[in-house]
Amino acid sequence: MILRLQTTKVGKIRFASHRDIAKVWERSLRRAEIPLVYSEGFSPRPKIAFGLALPTGAESECEYLDFHLDDQKYETSNISSIPEVLNRVLPEGIAITGMVKMPSKYISLQQSVTSTVWGIEVKESIEEVHKWVKTVLNSKELIIERTRKGKKVVDDIRPYIRDIEVQESALLKRPTIQAELRTQPRSLRPSELLAAVKPDLTMVKLRRLKQFIDTGDNQIDPVDLGDCLNFDLELCSP
Repeated sequence: MILRLQTTKVGKIRFASHRDIAKVWERSLRRAEIPLVYSEGFSPRPKIAFGLALPTGAESECEYLDFHLDDQKYETSNISSIPEVLNRVLPEGIAITGMVKMPSKYISLQQSVTSTVWGIEVKESIEEVHKWVKTVLNSKELIIERTRKGKKVVDDIRPYIRDIEVQESALLKRPTIQAELRTQPRSLRPSELLAAVKPDLTMVKLRRLKQFIDTGDNQIDPVDLGDCLNFDLELCSP
């Protein structure tokens, strides 16, 4: 059985790298005594697949991972308790907010997610941020230089910006940009976005808010592809 988890990554744990987080999950699943399916070969590894890597130092409300549960060693009646059991052993800042059963054949998270929504807190004034966003939206192209496979390449990133707006609230300490950036055919990093129009905006804090899969007719959350398993509905979708 393949289960997909939606989780958070907030607070001090945001400074852990993608590789460190992968180790956290392996150890947490082992501590929770949840039996996993392992790969074959000389060095078997648990079958766990992670979604798009989060920049080190960024927070997230919507991380995802898939793991193969050895349901022959785990009673079906206990499956609904997996989020609760794991939340007891996961480090502070990581919590499971959704779980679904995935079909046996599906496209991986890395390949299926087509865009992500970011909350980008910047240190410039609200007037400067509004002017910067207006320039971005009015631009027909935004040319930046990137390094790809050790070589400098020039890209127009304007098609990668699906939506962008300024968030204003008395609860926000600094101006915050909410931007939906495409991840296909390659990802546009928030840092690249902020450097696309001069003068650059200075990032203070970064948080991933949502991830979407484009079905052609609409956008869905990655957990919408799974089966709710008829347990706690609040954990089936955010």
